[in-house]
Amino acid sequence: MAKTASAPRRAEPGAGMSERMVALFAVAGGLAVANIYYAQPLLTAIAAEFGVGSATAALLVTVTTAGYALGLALVVPLADVLNRRRLVVTLLSVVAAVQAASAFAPSVGVLTAISAVLGVSAVVAPLMVAFGATLADDRQRGRVTGTVMSGVLIGVLLARTGGGLIAEVAGDWRAVYLVAAVLMVVLAAVLHRTLPDVPVATRMRYPALLRSVVSIVREEPVLRLRCAYGFLCFAGFSAFWASSAFLLAGEPYRFGEAVIGAFGLLGAIGAYAARVTGRFLDRGWEKATTGTLLVLLLLSWGVLALGGGTWPVALVVGVLLLDLAVQGVQVTNLGTVYALRPEARSRITMAYTGTYFLGGAAGSALSGAAYAAAGWPAVCLVGAVLALAAVVLWAIQTLRRTR
Repeated sequence: MAKTASAPRRAEPGAGMSERMVALFAVAGGLAVANIYYAQPLLTAIAAEFGVGSATAALLVTVTTAGYALGLALVVPLADVLNRRRLVVTLLSVVAAVQAASAFAPSVGVLTAISAVLGVSAVVAPLMVAFGATLADDRQRGRVTGTVMSGVLIGVLLARTGGGLIAEVAGDWRAVYLVAAVLMVVLAAVLHRTLPDVPVATRMRYPALLRSVVSIVREEPVLRLRCAYGFLCFAGFSAFWASSAFLLAGEPYRFGEAVIGAFGLLGAIGAYAARVTGRFLDRGWEKATTGTLLVLLLLSWGVLALGGGTWPVALVVGVLLLDLAVQGVQVTNLGTVYALRPEARSRITMAYTGTYFLGGAAGSALSGAAYAAAGWPAVCLVGAVLALAAVVLWAIQTLRRTR
């Protein structure tokens, strides 16, 4: 009897989710995705310990994000053909081991290599978003997707705050990785006991599964459009956060690791506010909402450019606008693409988020090169060009549909 009582419950797709379960999914997604962002407020400390420049240290972010994109391509589609609960718990266990290894990295080269492995295995957050969309019923799907995505995005931002605070309190950036390893062990245990088993809807061999992703992208123009928005938005988002630590540590700010990490709290406010985007989506306002948010994104880069000088208030406002716009577009994008093919949500997640994080890798790389070449104004120019490209794309699509 004890064994039967401890067995995971089964749930059918579209059965609905309780508020408690939605909250668990949001927290789990946030804690999982935080693993690929802990290093960002630590870059100056890592660079100092290993005696490398800002561009070399920033490579940690680029490699981790690129590894994450690879994991999205190769691992996430498996959720359409495997037991989701077991897949999530296995990946969290791997992440825990990798984070523990990062804490003892003897060189920046080794840490970079470990970061690549971390990125590939740390794809639990998009799995949780697709899992939630599968469990939710039709009336709550937009709200559930928005809530879980808000949890994921807040995790992205608070990872910087937590990473900087832990490093400053402990006096060692390596402590951040040890704490992350412990958190993943605890999360894996909780999800192992709590997540339901959902019947697998698709039976397909792995090579055919991956090929089907290409077919879905080819056959769904809405998915291609939303992938383009995601690429451009997250490239700009990553461009800011990849170089913000160097801006805040230098003149005129000269902030410590804890204060640099605390800037993630500003972004978390924007991510939380983006939850309302899911409600606009449920009302059928996705086109107007997307356009408004993209214009807001472009505006944010002008404000952030002012914040690089003697206007710290402009930097704060710019961060709020940037994160609100990027997170709002993300929620709108996912809500739109998840309505396309319910039986292939994990593969749609792979196509969308894979493109999304490739944009992140590109933005991080461009940001590191721009900051090394011409400082903060160059980073803002990169972000503004990416945002302008998204606005132009939206305008072209809107005009075509109007005609």
